[in-house]
Amino acid sequence: MKPTKKILIKLYETMLKIRRSQDKIAEIYPQVPRNIQCPVHLCTGHEAIPAGVCANLLSEDYVFGPLRCHGHYLAKGGDLKALFAELYGKKTGCSRGMGGSMHLTGVNKGFLASSGIVAGCVPISVGVALAVKMRGEKKVVAVFFGDSAPEEGVWHESMNFASLKKLPVVFVCENNFYAVKSQLWARQAKDNIYQRAENYGMPGIRIDGNDVLEVFKVAQEAVQRARTGKGPTLIEARTYRWRQHCENTFFDKDILEGRPKDEYEKWMKRCPVKLYEKYLVANGILRKSDFAKIALKIDEEISDAVNFAQISPFPDTNDLKDK
Repeated sequence: MKPTKKILIKLYETMLKIRRSQDKIAEIYPQVPRNIQCPVHLCTGHEAIPAGVCANLLSEDYVFGPLRCHGHYLAKGGDLKALFAELYGKKTGCSRGMGGSMHLTGVNKGFLASSGIVAGCVPISVGVALAVKMRGEKKVVAVFFGDSAPEEGVWHESMNFASLKKLPVVFVCENNFYAVKSQLWARQAKDNIYQRAENYGMPGIRIDGNDVLEVFKVAQEAVQRARTGKGPTLIEARTYRWRQHCENTFFDKDILEGRPKDEYEKWMKRCPVKLYEKYLVANGILRKSDFAKIALKIDEEISDAVNFAQISPFPDTNDLKDK
């Protein structure tokens, strides 16, 4: 089913909210005094993947994120104020100031968890999907992870079990070709993550992760397959990370981090936001003047979120005892 005009516009708003929020965090992080103390992994350049997948999910569906999780949290409806408050370590944060950038939660929106452990949420997502099936519910679980996850044994165990039990899971690999600074081809014998689904009897699809409409279409089919009891799907969405592996104030400030400059510039030209803007204008969905209006509204929301984070209280020792 083709996306409606409302969905097409929503996809853009979600992508831009992710992009502008990451830009603001990158601006704040090195400032002195340090307002954000936790390690921060930005998802600039990945915006089309969480936007395209989560646009197919219902409010009651579940999402699990990787360590680079801000975009997934926001795409599933997570609160901007709670995100910034969490980064600031405040009590009003989505994890009450005790999770930080890599450990976000938004249970009321179906964003159950993210983890700094490579493939950490993959088996958990499969467990939740098993519970969904045992309860006879029609919910779908989407789990996002990076290209290093298939190097973990638990990833293979999870894929096998999910397929064996025909669990309602959509596995989404955000393949940006790098684990910190190690290239994919230096870590894996073959560049074929999507083909590994065949070993577990499930569909595996490789897509352009910078094309939000392609992401939306493939995710729509995978979600429908999961919801109708046909089992899991593996989506390998190829994209590129624009910034460092982790924002670092003190040591390596080089965004390239040893990556080839021409490779970086090639991917920068394939900005998912800009590519989608061209589509929206060419197809009469939005005008160029609309983009500035949408950006202004999002920037105002981000400014309010930053102010909220600044004035919110820090947790105290008694909060550690709260469940």
